[in-house]
Amino acid sequence: MLIKEYRICMPLTTEEYRVGQLYMISKHSHQESEKGEGVEVVKNEPHEDPVHGPGQFTEKRVHLSSKLPSWARAVTPRIFYITEKAWNYYPYTITEYTCSFLPKFSIYIETKYEDNCGDNANIFLSDKVLGDHEVTFLDIAFDEIPERYYQSPEDPRYFSSVKTGRGPLREGWQEHTKPIMCSYKLVTVKFEVWGLQTRVEQFVHKVIRDILLIGHRQAFAWIDEWCEMTMDEVRQYERETQEATNEIIGRVTPSISISEVGQPSATHSAPASAPSTPLSGDPPEFLSAPKDRARKKSAPEMLTLPALRERASAE
Repeated sequence: MLIKEYRICMPLTTEEYRVGQLYMISKHSHQESEKGEGVEVVKNEPHEDPVHGPGQFTEKRVHLSSKLPSWARAVTPRIFYITEKAWNYYPYTITEYTCSFLPKFSIYIETKYEDNCGDNANIFLSDKVLGDHEVTFLDIAFDEIPERYYQSPEDPRYFSSVKTGRGPLREGWQEHTKPIMCSYKLVTVKFEVWGLQTRVEQFVHKVIRDILLIGHRQAFAWIDEWCEMTMDEVRQYERETQEATNEIIGRVTPSISISEVGQPSATHSAPASAPSTPLSGDPPEFLSAPKDRARKKSAPEMLTLPALRERASAE
């Protein structure tokens, strides 16, 4: 298990970020979706928690088959996806990622949002004793991202918002920019396979770091698209893009209920600690051989098939 804390400052208020994050996730997911690939929304519904109050629960399937390296495609099923479950009690959220094909793999993320520049040293330690863990500050303007994901219109060093007047961001912008908020993310990665654990957990954290940087850069660069939206409007946008994305993926669009009002039927509680999706050590059902599979014909039968056809024609 490898735990790291990431702190990402944004030139926004926490209330602005709430809308911007929903818009960014919906738009990015739709852009990344291709036929049979992308993010499929399974559930999006109100959720009531006895501790955190009303919130929103989402379940998604992140289809990755075509994005895996060739060696990984050789050992994974043709239909391969990661399950994402998220409990959003803004400004506190819980997200978990699991994979039925890799039962010893999981990612668990706790996130808290505050209107400061990332200087709350004990934001998670006040809740539980974690021991020492690495804290990394991510700079959306000056930290490097993989070259293949770079888009000049999304570079905060050059982007300037027409509607808000914010940007470009200069060196040391966190110290003097107003407004400013911080997304605190405590990320736990588990891959309990002897001989591979350390390497895989470090690699996954590197991928998470890149995803966090890219997503937060986009949320800021797209500010003119969402800054005038209300929560109701961004929820409607979320619904429309989710249905369109599901259609692109080629699956039946589920009934999606998006509302800010809790419903009596949604009374399940989010986990007090890391939620654990029940996972079995058995292979997924689609990997099992069909029980009624027809036996193959033997070689002699196949060789005599032309003669049998001639005989049938003569009769």
